[in-house]
Amino acid sequence: MLSRAWTIAAKDLRLVLAGGQGLSQAALLGLLLIFVFSLATPVGQIMPAQGAAAVFWLSSAFGLVLIFNTLYGLEESGGARIGLLLAPVPVHAVWLGKAVAGLALLLMIQIVFGPAVVVFLGQDVLGSPLPVFATVLAVDWGLAVLGSLLGALSQGQAGRESLLSVALFPLLVPVLLAGIRIGAGLFAPAADSEASGWLGLVLGFDAMFTAAAVVLFPFVFTGEE
Repeated sequence: MLSRAWTIAAKDLRLVLAGGQGLSQAALLGLLLIFVFSLATPVGQIMPAQGAAAVFWLSSAFGLVLIFNTLYGLEESGGARIGLLLAPVPVHAVWLGKAVAGLALLLMIQIVFGPAVVVFLGQDVLGSPLPVFATVLAVDWGLAVLGSLLGALSQGQAGRESLLSVALFPLLVPVLLAGIRIGAGLFAPAADSEASGWLGLVLGFDAMFTAAAVVLFPFVFTGEE
């Protein structure tokens, strides 16, 4: 299953990166949000570290919606969804392949968001980046797991962007809050005193929703009851 999931992920990455539309839209939306929040900061003041981390994760969450709409729209727009269902691959390979592709695309736009937060929101990198980078990977996996599951749910719907947003954002609140609290430690190390507890929340979130996606995805993607 893993090799077939990687094949699906590689196929999706090639198509998205060749077209560039979904990725560029997600990056531009996130940069726009960061810039708008920078204008909300009074002149001469610097946004608090926790606020800057919140803007980073908010931009990532909105980008996530566009990324998974694009990934699941690849088969929808080309009429290839039935072919994917009939392909001799486990249905879980589709979920895992989409999740891995979404994770890679999310990391790509976050490479842009990170410097933008530092520049536009006036932040200084004071803490150790390695724990924060590990947290970003852990949080991003939770985002990708849910994005891949709910992206399949919204597939074929006329208002799939709205449906994905409404279903996704409430579920992401715990992991986003943990990412904000830990991410603040990169800009203000004093804010990192409870990082281990928040990281435990992230890992628990990842484990719970990965298991839930494994159980629910076949029913969501195939439409069987």
